[in-house]
Amino acid sequence: MDLFQKEATPWKKPAPFRPLPDRVRPQTLEEFVGQEHILAPGKLLREAIEHDNLMSMIFWGPPGVGKTTLARLIARKTKSDFVALSAVTAGVADVRKAIERAKQNLRANRRTVLFIDEIHRFNKAQQDALLHHVEDGTVYLIGATTENPSFEINSPLLSRCRVFKLEPLAPTHIETIVTRALEKDAVLRQFDINLAEDARNLLVHFSSGDARIALSALEMAFQMAKEKATDLQVTISRELVEQAFQSRALFYDKKADYHYDIISAFIKSLRGSDPDAALYWMARMIDAGEDPKFIARRMVILASEDVGNADPQALLIATAGFQAIDVIGMPEGRIVLAQVATYLASAPKSNAAYLAIGKALEDVKKSPIEPVPLHIRNAPTSLMRKMGYAEGYQYPHDFPGHFVEQSYLPENKKNAIYYEPTEIGFEKTIKERLTRLWKKRRLKLKRSDEENRKT
Repeated sequence: MDLFQKEATPWKKPAPFRPLPDRVRPQTLEEFVGQEHILAPGKLLREAIEHDNLMSMIFWGPPGVGKTTLARLIARKTKSDFVALSAVTAGVADVRKAIERAKQNLRANRRTVLFIDEIHRFNKAQQDALLHHVEDGTVYLIGATTENPSFEINSPLLSRCRVFKLEPLAPTHIETIVTRALEKDAVLRQFDINLAEDARNLLVHFSSGDARIALSALEMAFQMAKEKATDLQVTISRELVEQAFQSRALFYDKKADYHYDIISAFIKSLRGSDPDAALYWMARMIDAGEDPKFIARRMVILASEDVGNADPQALLIATAGFQAIDVIGMPEGRIVLAQVATYLASAPKSNAAYLAIGKALEDVKKSPIEPVPLHIRNAPTSLMRKMGYAEGYQYPHDFPGHFVEQSYLPENKKNAIYYEPTEIGFEKTIKERLTRLWKKRRLKLKRSDEENRKT
């Protein structure tokens, strides 16, 4: 048997040829790597699968972390019929066809798992078409999305599903997946592959927690290394891995950086008041084909979280930008994104509102439930008025300056202060006004000044 005969066996491609990420897809829960926070023994999802307690659910997380694989494993483990649709190509007719198949399964006493990839791309009508069949158990829906379900999935459908957040894979997870592919893949295992240590490290680092990216790069590097090999011994060097990641189709695929380094750099640049850096990272995302609504939505969040009341206009501009993107789309939408990004980056910053709601929520969770004070309860009936509802309430507009100092908090919380405005931008004006109006704030400010003098 000569060299060409040896190579003929591993490279007899099936039709159609399956890429490496699909060939090494885990076949059992035990083979599944990562997501221990929901799949470790004793966790809710693991228990549901092990005890055959199916539920409709949404898997929310970045690409390449196992959403599709996990859905397939759940169907296999629970002996359910697995019907897969992609929201990119499927329409209402496809959904109806899947529902009809599920009804036939029910008549045969078999359950159906309807998996919808990128479910956030379904419009309202398509999502509504699922509602009744999810509710009555005709199908068990598993939707996969990279977008926040709160924004992209209708509330009625979302309320019928349990949301599981999947996290980016850790470097150790990627290493395990790469090693397993080298050892068990039907193609790769027929070669004596030497993956250099620095090449392996680079593969793990550049994949950014995305197993699909890591495996695709490994396959590309292998193919390049194979062309240089003279026998079945193949060496994959760091240089070949670098070349694999430099392939624009792979490295600039919007899913490679999605939710990872690029969006992180963009948000940090906005928060750090660097409009030039923000524009650069945003250009990277636009060039990669990122969903402009995702970029705009992140800026709406930042406008409240990081600019806040230091510039109240920021939220209005960011929200208007999101609405404009929805109306005009791309490529003109890039101009809107640029305007919003440069405004937010240049605006004064305050996270006081963000911190305030955190303090209030923490207080609510730690404290007993307090009744609403009688004087600020509504009193639409005579009985309520006799019981003291609304008694003693002072209408602010009846007083000079349209303000009267009265307590709106429960008695045990009447001196609580959650919102502490800074002296930056418009928030300085807010702080001065609140300090002037409220005795509790003046007292706190006085105590703070005294403590500072002692220090």
